[in-house]
Amino acid sequence: MALGRRRHHETMQRFQMRERLVSVGDDYWIENEAGDRQFKVNGKVARVRDTWVLEDLHGSRVATIRERKLSVRDAIKIDVGGRESTVKKALVGIRDRFHVEVEHGKDLKIHGNIVDHEYEIERDGDTVARISKKWFRVRDTYGVEVDPDDDVVLLLAVTVAVDALAHD
Repeated sequence: MALGRRRHHETMQRFQMRERLVSVGDDYWIENEAGDRQFKVNGKVARVRDTWVLEDLHGSRVATIRERKLSVRDAIKIDVGGRESTVKKALVGIRDRFHVEVEHGKDLKIHGNIVDHEYEIERDGDTVARISKKWFRVRDTYGVEVDPDDDVVLLLAVTVAVDALAHD
């Protein structure tokens, strides 16, 4: 299996995420495929929106993920280092699809079986991340395979946002 047009899965980074990762008020760890903790997802509850903060191993904030509860159309804003992205559910089609508008960057498209955690994230037709439950035998866990040359934090934050939008 190849990611992108030239990348092969041997060069990809794999992370483990819990299936119900987005519970607000709970904290979860994103682990590498060896089970070592890499990022912490800190769930916070606010009155008008749900917020998750993605922290590195030292507790430093690397991304903020905010769901707007009172918006007309479901959307989640992601802030990675001052650069904002917006994850929105596509309105057309019978399968779940999402679109990510990336500030000062190329947008992302997400398609596949979102609810069952079997989908891909693409930029300009190249697959930059794959999400699958097939890689890990741990119950209620799915994997995120990303190109290490890409924005790993953004792709993990997008995965948290898609999980929140799909399981609301």
